[in-house]
Amino acid sequence: MAEKFTRWDASDHLKTEEDITAYFEACLDDDPGDGSLVRAALGDIAKARNMSKLARDTGLSREGLYRALSTDGNPEFATIMKVIKGLGLRLHAGAIGSIDLRSRWLN
Repeated sequence: MAEKFTRWDASDHLKTEEDITAYFEACLDDDPGDGSLVRAALGDIAKARNMSKLARDTGLSREGLYRALSTDGNPEFATIMKVIKGLGLRLHAGAIGSIDLRSRWLN
């Protein structure tokens, strides 16, 4: 009997807000610097949540979102920010490494 394989799709496994947040943060941390992993993560999250709804919420076309968030996509930063906001996510900044620079500004 021949084995059957199906393509693994991250969007099938993003069921809770915690799943989505952890996945997005991991992709932000692991992105090689070209945004490819962040784009892919946003595309996966959008598929898990409903790409058509995101298109309505952001004012972008569904096809445009698929194109922008594809592996060959090269969206403007404004588009990425609209998508992040439309998905109810936030983009965080922090220092690389174990030093927490926020404490310097809070004292």
